[in-house]
Amino acid sequence: MTDPENAPSAQTGIPGLRGTDHIGFTVPDIEQATRFFVDVIGCELIYSLGRIEDAEGDWMQRHLGVDRRAVVNDLRLLRCRHGANFEIFEYEVPEQVSTPPRNSDVGGHHLAFYVDDFDLALDYLREQGLRILGEPTVRHEGPSAGQTWVYFLSPWGMQLELLSFPGGKGYERDATTLLWHPAHPAD
Repeated sequence: MTDPENAPSAQTGIPGLRGTDHIGFTVPDIEQATRFFVDVIGCELIYSLGRIEDAEGDWMQRHLGVDRRAVVNDLRLLRCRHGANFEIFEYEVPEQVSTPPRNSDVGGHHLAFYVDDFDLALDYLREQGLRILGEPTVRHEGPSAGQTWVYFLSPWGMQLELLSFPGGKGYERDATTLLWHPAHPAD
């Protein structure tokens, strides 16, 4: 009998693909970012790699696509309950752009956090003094029906999202494949 987890896939793409391991992003102050993600969001710091640099060669440029003189002051891996891991970098580099990209910019991004009780979590974020962008959006129709979400900003301006859909989403009624869900990671 074939083990379905190790069976060859008829799908296209990277052979042996299992899923997303981590998402990486650069922060202006790694200590501030670590405190925010651990103390405010509730993630866990797993480990730190420390300083990475190549003062004489071009390793940084060849391997990371950054200025050859760039230095990573630290790189830390965090885990946030049942979601993908993420790594945060603090770079020191000539002519670094320090303004976070907007969602509409190429390379724009946001990190979304799923919660069981949206209202309770939103009240908590407000108590923490975080900037909430607008009012929550509640989807009643379409593939995201059942979802409530709102964007908020980290202390350094990174876009984050709070969302919940405890009763599922509208698309699930007719779907043969479901999106991964942090409240049901085994599904």
